[in-house]
Amino acid sequence: MISRNLKLLIILLIVGSITAYVVLVTIPTQMVKRSYEVAKTLGEDFKKAFQFTPEITVDHTIVLNQQTQVFELAVLSQNFGHNYTWTNTWLGSTKQIFIMGTFEAKAGFDLHRKFLIELTDDKAYVTLPEPRLLSIESQGDITYRDENGVWNWVDMNDRTKATNAFIKDARTYAAQAAFIKDARTRMEEQLKTLLKPYAKEVIINYDASIKIPAPK
Repeated sequence: MISRNLKLLIILLIVGSITAYVVLVTIPTQMVKRSYEVAKTLGEDFKKAFQFTPEITVDHTIVLNQQTQVFELAVLSQNFGHNYTWTNTWLGSTKQIFIMGTFEAKAGFDLHRKFLIELTDDKAYVTLPEPRLLSIESQGDITYRDENGVWNWVDMNDRTKATNAFIKDARTYAAQAAFIKDARTRMEEQLKTLLKPYAKEVIINYDASIKIPAPK
């Protein structure tokens, strides 16, 4: 007949085994499941907002890898007018072409570089590349005014050179204008709004050195 102490020992062993199973298996499994569900929901929110999914880490464990079918994320589109004067001097005679036109500038992020989100301790740590000028595109309203020199006249080859210089100068202007800063501000506002349901605080860092590994 089993003694009372032995019964108590068996009960304690059973309770201990159940507790250990709950602590070592059930709880971690539930935590992993919840982490995956949170990351999946956040990834879907990002895909709806930006057409890509960032790399999402929950408590230092990568749950979702970065996925995208596009490699540029434009968050700002801005039209601007631009003027340029092309000049050429030959044997003391100067000809000029005055050019005016409108461009659309797009600023945003290079998704060849990693876009990371770490959720931990009720905080969202976001690491993304610095914003940059993605493109400028002429709106098709370029106008020219030619000014011939005494014996140095404007020809079609000059028009081509002037147009190329005009577009290059417009790109330089756009890269130095406030478009990139505005894109950064707009992205930060969108990130804070999007991550509000997932974290009490959003911390944003910029790191252009993190690249997506090439597929093996």
